[in-house]
Amino acid sequence: MNTKNLIVAGAIGAALAVAAAGGAALAHHAFAAEFDGKSPVLLRGKVTRVEWINPHAWVHIAAVGPGGATTAWMVEGGTPNTLLRSGIDRNSLKPGTEIIVRGYQSKDKLCRPACKANGRDVTFPDGKKLFMGSSGTGAPTDGADPTEKK
Repeated sequence: MNTKNLIVAGAIGAALAVAAAGGAALAHHAFAAEFDGKSPVLLRGKVTRVEWINPHAWVHIAAVGPGGATTAWMVEGGTPNTLLRSGIDRNSLKPGTEIIVRGYQSKDKLCRPACKANGRDVTFPDGKKLFMGSSGTGAPTDGADPTEKK
């Protein structure tokens, strides 16, 4: 391979690396990009599954509404590491666990395939309340995050 080919190959590699990094950066979003700080939700229901993935864990619940109807919700939390540090783990969010989640609904109100929300805190059957959001994302300052500046 001559010098010109090496330069071209290096440029292509660099371009691919930048494109890959850009895609990852877009996957992690600010609160305001997807959620509505003026649409608080209070969800009561049973955990159906949990996705322990980065950059945000997702807690799926079957929330029971005022009339008794059940609606599927996907609740975004912080990273799995953030949840673990706040005391939330695989044992505390097992399928069937009844929880209460306080958070904010997504800007897309169509609820397809499920309604989406950003979770600020979760309350367990024993009354324990833990922060489940991700700090510094632009979510409303509501006192749920113990690290928020007052």
